[in-house]
Amino acid sequence: MGDDHSTARPLRADARRNRERVLQIAQEALASDGLTISFDEIARRAGFGVGTVYRHFPTREALFEAVLLGRMERFVADARALATAEDPGRAFFGWFRTVVEQASANQALCEMLEGGTGPAFRRGTTLEADFAAALGRLLQRAQRAGAVRGDLRTEDVQDLLRGCLTAERRARARGGKVSMAEVVCDGMRSHPR
Repeated sequence: MGDDHSTARPLRADARRNRERVLQIAQEALASDGLTISFDEIARRAGFGVGTVYRHFPTREALFEAVLLGRMERFVADARALATAEDPGRAFFGWFRTVVEQASANQALCEMLEGGTGPAFRRGTTLEADFAAALGRLLQRAQRAGAVRGDLRTEDVQDLLRGCLTAERRARARGGKVSMAEVVCDGMRSHPR
């Protein structure tokens, strides 16, 4: 996805350093400003002309994918790794809290997860489907173990995740001390009647 330098000849050392600098600045800018950050602003913060950014990343989508795709893929990989955990409830709730904690500190990740949009996470993409499938496996195992309410579907948990991201960011902005992820996790727990 994104820019494909795998078939191109290796970059010179200075070009490689420039590309790494652009990626670092773009990662910081996306975390603080979200998906609306411009190429011009990323170039300015990196100390380059906008042509340097375009040379390495011909489109905004290519740059954003290079920065964000790996983070989203790690969420999926973590969920897949936890799918065989000994304690399915702990695995499910731990993964949920981790995603909320990491994504709520990154504006662009929040936008991708909240809206299902963004360069690497559009509805119908493989990554979006992989995310839902990995979450679904964790959810089903936790439900079979009796740790999570049986009436929740994967789509419900995705909606709760999105809502939790919004609530977490709003709570942080006002200096709130309550972990919204814990509140949501408590609501998803299976409670004996």
